[in-house]
Amino acid sequence: MWTDVVIWTLSGFLCILWRVAADKSAILVYVWLFAAMMVLWLLLGLVTGKYHRSYKQMELWMDLLGMVVPALAEVVIVLWPARGILALFNLSIVVTLWMIAIVAIVNAIAIIAKHYWKYAQNMDVPALEIEKRTKAKVLRRDEPRSPQSVEAIHQSVLSITTEEDYQMLLEKAHLSTRQTKIVANRDRFSFLQIPDYQYKTLVDLTLLNDAKGINRRFCIVNQKLPDNGIYVCCYRPQEYMKQKILRKYPKPLNWIVYFMYFWHKRVVPRLALSSRLYYDLTKGRKRMLSKTEVFGRLYYCGFEVDEVVPMGHIEYIFAHRKMQPYPQEQLKIYGPLIKLPRICKNKEIRFFYKFRTMHPYSEYIQDVVFDEQGGMNIADKADGDWRISSWGRVMRRYWLDELPMLINWIKGDVKLVGVRPLSQAMFNKYPEYLQDKRTKAKPGLIPPFYIDHPETFEELFASEDKYLTEYLQHPIRTDCKYFFMTVNAILFKKMHSA
Repeated sequence: MWTDVVIWTLSGFLCILWRVAADKSAILVYVWLFAAMMVLWLLLGLVTGKYHRSYKQMELWMDLLGMVVPALAEVVIVLWPARGILALFNLSIVVTLWMIAIVAIVNAIAIIAKHYWKYAQNMDVPALEIEKRTKAKVLRRDEPRSPQSVEAIHQSVLSITTEEDYQMLLEKAHLSTRQTKIVANRDRFSFLQIPDYQYKTLVDLTLLNDAKGINRRFCIVNQKLPDNGIYVCCYRPQEYMKQKILRKYPKPLNWIVYFMYFWHKRVVPRLALSSRLYYDLTKGRKRMLSKTEVFGRLYYCGFEVDEVVPMGHIEYIFAHRKMQPYPQEQLKIYGPLIKLPRICKNKEIRFFYKFRTMHPYSEYIQDVVFDEQGGMNIADKADGDWRISSWGRVMRRYWLDELPMLINWIKGDVKLVGVRPLSQAMFNKYPEYLQDKRTKAKPGLIPPFYIDHPETFEELFASEDKYLTEYLQHPIRTDCKYFFMTVNAILFKKMHSA
């Protein structure tokens, strides 16, 4: 209802400005006329039930009909019963009809926009529900296949991939045993036909780049496999497509082509307003997938990666079922702007804005990367972190990824100078006395270690302890001192972010 009130008010204001320019008489009468028409519009909306239904449950045609009925009713009233009243006050029928048309058009645009938002946010698609299950062992006996059956599988695999790939799968995925099942179908629902817990290994020969609904595919496989069952999938890495384009075209045309390809295949599918439309139009074919995203999706859906086997431009991933999938979100968009939970003053959790510098689903393999690289460093990162994209490394080097934190500064979540707001994992690494000290002060955009350059956790703790001790005694003086020292380090010592 309030949307209609705003639309009528703005439309009436525009029409009155029009009349002011054309004829300065009877302006107040027009105001009363438009107010009466707005009240009539709202009453008709109430009668038709337009304001009693949520657009989440309402079909588009129903919502448009709820706009058309009041518009037609007002046109009929203006053209017949009210035309005498309009003439009495020397009011133009054309202006009133224009008013109704403007309101109807703006209403139609608003209705289409909110229904597109409903479509883009998957409000009409129920989230995938994962049934909890008890422990399960493989039910099928481990028996060898007949030579005829093995040869039939051999020919089927060759119709999709190469002899080298078949020999690798024969050895590592045990294609010669009846406990292994091969599937090669873009339709994820083909997995639903597989009996529960009958196979120890499921080999999926469909390139994930061409599979629509990867998470749902993984979750179905998760439910079909027994505990510690093996899932084998394959994909074409993003880096391969990049190198292929860069080699195909001369410089600098190759980078222009790659930028357009990257925008089309990686950026557009990640935006909230275009993601679903993109996949509905392309059916999920030929998407760009990074190693981080494939790994992250597998961990998100309850798997743990055991081995990656490169075969030409294809990588095969061997993973085992570890646990139930995470609760599946109805919409999972990885746009350029993200919000991260951080521990602030009084141990309050607040969300901080940053530009995304990592590939999608990177948060689900944080422990994997930290273990692989020997833990996190003092900047709450892992050395040699392959989850970070190439453009993300540039943004991190020059602090561009932290520019959105100015929003948090405006909101009052942080001050200009202070210790960094920490993730829970990093906060837990701090000694208890420093945890308490940290939560007595508001975090800041400019941390003290930009001046001290600590290289170990002990040096980091000492640096922050020194700053907090000074700040709690002399807040303004301490922050001013650290601010100018940081400016000097950046401008004259060429300091960069990690």
